[in-house]
Amino acid sequence: MRKKITYDELVHEKRFTSYSDEVNFVKNLIDTKKIIPIKNSETNGKKPALPMKYWWIEEEVDYGELLEEIKYRLSPDIHIEYYLKRPEAYKKEREYVLMLSDYLTHHKDRLDVQISMNERSYDIWKREKFLSKEQGRTVLSHCGIDKERLNFYETAEPLAYYSATKNTPQNMLMIENLDTFYSMRKHLINGNGSILGVTFGTVIYGGGKRIAKAFEDFEICAEPYMRAAGNVVYYFGDFDYEGIGIYEGFIKRYSGKIKILPFCEAYLAMLEKADDIAVLPKTKEGQNRNIGQEFFSHFDEDTVTKMKNILAHDKYIPQETISILALRCHAEGMTES
Repeated sequence: MRKKITYDELVHEKRFTSYSDEVNFVKNLIDTKKIIPIKNSETNGKKPALPMKYWWIEEEVDYGELLEEIKYRLSPDIHIEYYLKRPEAYKKEREYVLMLSDYLTHHKDRLDVQISMNERSYDIWKREKFLSKEQGRTVLSHCGIDKERLNFYETAEPLAYYSATKNTPQNMLMIENLDTFYSMRKHLINGNGSILGVTFGTVIYGGGKRIAKAFEDFEICAEPYMRAAGNVVYYFGDFDYEGIGIYEGFIKRYSGKIKILPFCEAYLAMLEKADDIAVLPKTKEGQNRNIGQEFFSHFDEDTVTKMKNILAHDKYIPQETISILALRCHAEGMTES
């Protein structure tokens, strides 16, 4: 087999100290018939001149033994079609495929117990990051094995939360930003049973875009009362495209598993403070504006019109608008001055 290669590709990154070294290198490749100059190719304009284009001669590789190994020596759980068509890929990945094959043949019972991704990665390949940061997922794909087959979970930073009660069912509030989480947690710690008129047993810090990912840890590691049937998770974030997008992504990922609603009372309280659009901060650059109607479906028509008008003016309302002072005034039936 042969393929075209340029002079620049031949000498790229060789870092020769002189042109004569380049000439000797290229001529040695020609003499050993590893490359053949292409007829009528332009030259590099130097002395002595060298052609700018060559045929690179690739040695034919006998994959007979590897094909036999693929067909007859791998675990039947491994789908071999990819490697039969691309034995050169199997040659590169053989070490890892054989380790997976051995695991599936002799230790399949270990898959009955769900463990973390890094733990499973080490258990199979003795490399804890093989699945997360190396070629583990590629090898699984080439072997036709879904990651679910390995029965692992992906860990995230543990959720920070405060529980005022462990009674169930209860309302839990997922909060996007840290300052608002601290304020609402402090409000509950101070003995208030509700936030803006809604009773919450637990407040959770979501951490922006990591909310949906972090909730995987919640499903696995949260205390039983937090996963009890009948619980409702309310979401509260900035009123902007990104905040709405985080809520819709949260809904999409956990629809059917957890009842999730926007914390409408908080958004309405934010809107009350937003009568003058001109003083609102400008929407942050780079936000994905591709949002749906799920969020807006929880509000009446007049409220939705006001919300969309704010977005249309490239403005947003940060959730820090609802401070600990605003919560206290609402709880005491006072108007925030």
